[in-house]
Amino acid sequence: MRPDQDVLASLIPEGSRVLDLGCGDGALLKHLMETKGCSGQGVEVSTEAFHAAVARGIPVVQADIDAGLPDFADRSFDVVVLSQTLQSVYRPNLVMREVMRVGRRGIVSFPNFGHWQVRVKLLLGGRMPVTKALPNEWHETPNIRHCTISDFERLVMREGPWQITERRYLDGAGNAANGLTKRAPNLLAAGAVFALG
Repeated sequence: MRPDQDVLASLIPEGSRVLDLGCGDGALLKHLMETKGCSGQGVEVSTEAFHAAVARGIPVVQADIDAGLPDFADRSFDVVVLSQTLQSVYRPNLVMREVMRVGRRGIVSFPNFGHWQVRVKLLLGGRMPVTKALPNEWHETPNIRHCTISDFERLVMREGPWQITERRYLDGAGNAANGLTKRAPNLLAAGAVFALG
């Protein structure tokens, strides 16, 4: 499991009903089921990742979350997770509205494109940066939306009656960051995990 998923898992109460959108190979859901007694459901668009989740024994459906979540009723999950997924969807506004419609609580993690290393590499190198948090070249990345922490906070304020209830900032390796990072997260955090309610 990725380090950022450990941070994300710490925000999910034991016994929760969890919907993981863009669940990948199901590692996070498997961890939550085994260590926190959660029940889970995954949604994944990639055929390869879908089969990997099925092989782990994770209940998963193959669907594109950019089309919404018509098969899930309002408030049918305690927690809906977008783990490193928001930046790879075409319709983030719709996806966020669906997260908060289907779940009582949403937890979203994403890389911060406002991190100082990204800014410096773009400014001095004139090319899309490659960092620990953003390890792929521009033509190989799954990221189609370049979101900063400030951008996400603004989206939440604009889009819904929901609000941010908890913030966790990440270092370049995906671990919880502390100290100075909390004072200027848009500049110093390589990524973030937000809980919304």
